[in-house]
Amino acid sequence: MSDSDLRSLALPHLARLHAYTPGLQPGESGWVKLNTNECPYSPSSRVAEAIRREVGEDGASLRLYPNPTSQPLRSAVARLHGLNDDQVCIGNGSDDILNLIVRVFCSGAAPLGQTSPSYSLYPVLVEIQDGRLETVPFDRTMHLPIERITASSAPAFILTTPNAPTGVGFPNADLERILAGYRGVLVADEAYAPFAAENALPLLARHPRLLVVRTLSKAYALAGMRVGYALGHPVLIDLLDRVRDSYNVNRLSQVAAIAALQDVPYYDGVIARVKATRDAFLADLGNRGWFTYPSETNFIFTEPRTARGDFGPAVARSLYDFLCANKVLVRYFPSHALTASFLRISVGTDAEMGVLNRTIEAWLKAAAPNA
Repeated sequence: MSDSDLRSLALPHLARLHAYTPGLQPGESGWVKLNTNECPYSPSSRVAEAIRREVGEDGASLRLYPNPTSQPLRSAVARLHGLNDDQVCIGNGSDDILNLIVRVFCSGAAPLGQTSPSYSLYPVLVEIQDGRLETVPFDRTMHLPIERITASSAPAFILTTPNAPTGVGFPNADLERILAGYRGVLVADEAYAPFAAENALPLLARHPRLLVVRTLSKAYALAGMRVGYALGHPVLIDLLDRVRDSYNVNRLSQVAAIAALQDVPYYDGVIARVKATRDAFLADLGNRGWFTYPSETNFIFTEPRTARGDFGPAVARSLYDFLCANKVLVRYFPSHALTASFLRISVGTDAEMGVLNRTIEAWLKAAAPNA
């Protein structure tokens, strides 16, 4: 049987599917990795302790399935946010939660709403579902297009807040204006909320059509454990549970997440360090004269300029390639007109940002003869 014959057995819409492209994950050491918005610091020491206790000396617990609904973790999340257990759904990372949302609300007849640019996984999930996407574009100001969102006919609209990849935050007053006019479910994808000035949690009590999605990959340094959750009205949570895979979160991830959520002082310190480093790097970029969006995340979206002041997609690509050649990884999104002149840079440790700054200075000198 030929390759084309094998492919013909799959559902026809999969021929059009373009899989999500994650940031590069180098296999060897020596890289300064600032491309996937991971936390630059280790998780709380309580996390490793909880995992060791769960595994035990002989690992016997691993032969057993995990709690199917992650109930102890649901309770921990509910306590953290002052909610009831039936207002929480746990996922294998927030990407799993987003997949559940697409399963519940999206089809060929029922589009999923999104802004653009935004998280590039959304279109992939919709394509897997053989669904339809309704996109509301941003302009360069990154002002929230409230009227166009409220006019959306989509049963659910996902808003990345703060935005990825720009890092721009949106105030709750704007979200309330959307909720007052939009008749569907507004999904506030708050992967970066711990670093932001505001978050949507205070709005849950007044707005039953609001779903808040969080992850423990960024502020909690648990990207490798894959834990996320949704917060919302019990009816919405029940809908997500109906399409959730059985045993979707493994037992080690569950106990690790509980341990992390309980160590509030440690993570308050981590978040403060990341924000301080972020703000210092923003100041460095301002001194260089580079246009940079104000960030309420653990990354920065900046438009590189040569020593002569040139900017644009070719300049961004030049710096990206130079950084990569010097083992510094950042992210470049060339396929969108609003992102093609920019680089997204995760906030690392102060030492890592020092390496980045020195490498940028070397690029400026190397590019000067051709500027």
